Order: sequence, then C-alpha cells, then structure tokens
Amino acid sequence: MPTPGFNLKVMLVDDHHVVRAALRALLEQHGCEIIGEAEDAETALKLAPRVHPQIVLMDLELPGIDGIDATRHLRRVAPEAKVIFLSAHDDEKDVIEALTAAGAAGYVLKSDAPEELISAVQAVSRGKRYLSPSVAPLFLMRVSNPARDDAGGPALTPREREVLRLVGLGQTSKEIAQRLEISPKTAQAHRENLKQKLNLRTTAELVRYAIKHKIIKAL
Repeated sequence: MPTPGFNLKVMLVDDHHVVRAALRALLEQHGCEIIGEAEDAETALKLAPRVHPQIVLMDLELPGIDGIDATRHLRRVAPEAKVIFLSAHDDEKDVIEALTAAGAAGYVLKSDAPEELISAVQAVSRGKRYLSPSVAPLFLMRVSNPARDDAGGPALTPREREVLRLVGLGQTSKEIAQRLEISPKTAQAHRENLKQKLNLRTTAELVRYAIKHKIIKAL
C-alpha cells in the first residue's frame, strides 16, 4: 500500500536493468515517482539537472565513473538531490567514503529486506541520514575511534585519502585539482602535507604507501 503523502521524485542509477525494474516496482508501490533511470554515471549526470530528482538511488559499482565520484559530481549539477547508495558491498572503506568524502545521505545493502530501502528513502526525504543496520556499526565505530587507519598508520581525513589515492594513480597536482574542483596550489599543498604527516619525502614513497595501506591496488 502506498504511504500516505509519500510522493517523492526518485532517479535510479544502476547498470542492471533487472535491478532497476525491481526498484521501480517496489518504490512505485510506496507512492514514489520514478522520473529517470540511468545505467551509468555519465547518463545520470546529464539527466539529473533536467528531471530534478529529490532522491537518487546510486549503485556503488558502475561502468566508467564509479558511484562515489558520480555522487561528488551530482552534488554540483543537482545539489537538491539526496543520494542513497544501494550496494552489494559492506566493506568499511566503501561505507566511510560514501558517507564522508562523497556526502551521501544513506547506505543500504542490496541483500537487505525491501522494507529497509523504503525506510531509508523515507528518512532521507525528511532530511535525516540513514544507514542499514548491516553497515551502521562500521560507520559508528570509525567515527567514535578515528585515531588510526586500517593498517595502523596516522589517521587521514577523507580529503587526504582521496588526494593520496589520486597521487597513487599517477595524477599531477593540476589533474588532482581538476578532479576535486580545487586550485592546483591547494592540491600541491595537500601533497606536501601528506608527505609531512606520513614522514615521506618523494612521490614514489607516497605511491608505495598508498599501495601498502590498500588505498590503491598494486598494478
């Protein structure tokens, strides 16, 4: 039965047609209006400014630009949209990055009961953050004990981790600035601060650190 007064405009971003069809059926049963669907981030970023969704259900793994980066860009082109990640992954790093660096409003697992997604959509529509009970302990544990990272190194902020990830992928300060929408000077300052914080001297050492601490994968 539709929830009384529950009439939200929702956009679906998932590369599996069957998943989108199931989400559409579930949400429409609860009074939501599906105003757009996209199978990749590029399509979603073009569509969102035209259809003005209130809620975007975003898959974490998408072809091309992933859900994390897509959400960052979405906040610029459709700032009114609230993103809920609907993911098959309960990895702590994914959850933390989605809710902090990407600024998502919710995180639900695809393995959760359908009612969990409806609860998430309702909560986010009221301006609240919603975490699936399956992943909430991961986020709350990190927030309550942020002193060190997973591998025992100094704690890094979400922005520091993102800069380190991009450095590890071989991007220059100019490329990092464009990716994060900051100035090249600020990007370079982040690099230097990372070296100081991690007691490293060169870019090569930053790359090795990023691989060792699983911020990027070894090629």
